[in-house]
Amino acid sequence: MARLYPDPIDCTPVKRGVAETVGGPAGQAEGSRAAGVTVFYDGACPLCDAEIGYYQRRRGSERISWVDVSACRDSEVTPGLARELALKRFHVRTADGELISGGRAFAVLWSALPGYRWLGMAFRSGAPARLLDWLYDRFLRWRPNLQALVRRRSRPAGTSG
Repeated sequence: MARLYPDPIDCTPVKRGVAETVGGPAGQAEGSRAAGVTVFYDGACPLCDAEIGYYQRRRGSERISWVDVSACRDSEVTPGLARELALKRFHVRTADGELISGGRAFAVLWSALPGYRWLGMAFRSGAPARLLDWLYDRFLRWRPNLQALVRRRSRPAGTSG
């Protein structure tokens, strides 16, 4: 497979759905990634992985760079974003290089997907953006419990963990 980035971060590219999961410095995407958005997600989190997988199967996702931070070995996955922080919160880097996290990061992702553009625009700023951030912060409090529940339910019968 051809490398999409001249200087990739230490992540393993993975094919998934419509889009290709790629690790690489933001802002170096080639022409086919015209959206210029890079998504940083925790692929080891079953909830996060399922949600990102959903977005990766949507029309337009091939124009987004997807970085599974759990597969990265470097302590900094992209300039200004430590791996540890990227595993704790959802982050995106916009086409103009701005790093955004939390609920507002979802609004950026939605804005890059044609079927969700209206939703992204509705939550990009003002009171809706603050509400989305607030809701995302509440979700983060429950994320460990939800992850444990998903892992228990996906465990084969007769095994213990």
